[in-house]
Amino acid sequence: MVEICVDSVNSAIAAERGGAQRIELCSDLLEGGITPSAGLIELVRAKVSIGLQVMIRPRGGDFCYDDDEFEIMQRDIGLAKKLGADGVVFGMIDADGRPDKTRCQKLVNLARPMDVTFHRAFDMSADLKRSLDDVCAVGADRILTSGGQPTALQGLETISALVKAAKGRIAIMPGSGIKSENARRIVEESGVREIHAGLGSVVPGPMRFRNSQLVMGKVAEREYQRVIVLEESVRSLCRAVSPRG
Repeated sequence: MVEICVDSVNSAIAAERGGAQRIELCSDLLEGGITPSAGLIELVRAKVSIGLQVMIRPRGGDFCYDDDEFEIMQRDIGLAKKLGADGVVFGMIDADGRPDKTRCQKLVNLARPMDVTFHRAFDMSADLKRSLDDVCAVGADRILTSGGQPTALQGLETISALVKAAKGRIAIMPGSGIKSENARRIVEESGVREIHAGLGSVVPGPMRFRNSQLVMGKVAEREYQRVIVLEESVRSLCRAVSPRG
């Protein structure tokens, strides 16, 4: 199972055409991904038939949310369900770095019958083994993790240990830095059945006129670049992990 993280309709279509079986739909990937708009969810659902997982994250930054942010997450889960999502992706940890089991359980119950991924908030928790048991207890279907390291390749030993510790209770899905060159090794050495990749490529935007005197965002030149998923990048990754690859 190859899941591709996307933030646009074009990237979602490219992921499907490249052979991915599922997409994670976000906005603002510079912040690591936040909840996409209703319009984006609705149009992506209309354009692709593969699995659609919607990010439920009310803001960038940490994963310790106040009551208003928790209310936003509940409303966004209801909206994702109404718009035809197959699943949602969220994560909550408390101030001590442990999954917020009470509120996560409420979100899992609210999400059903959609499936639930606990995202890389898991990697920010204080004890991955204990957090694995906590996430299993709330009934999530999978954990997206880099093994607590910057990339899945660096965290491969921990990911393998998590797969063994899970004992089939929950799927472990490696993510971060997965490419066609390293995907097969990660799959074979860890024993996972699902992987998550971004595969974003920077391409120039269509603007011919450019105002060099100012920057609208936090990253210089960002106004004149776009990060998109290319169909061929997805196809190469899918080939790399295919049993026939």
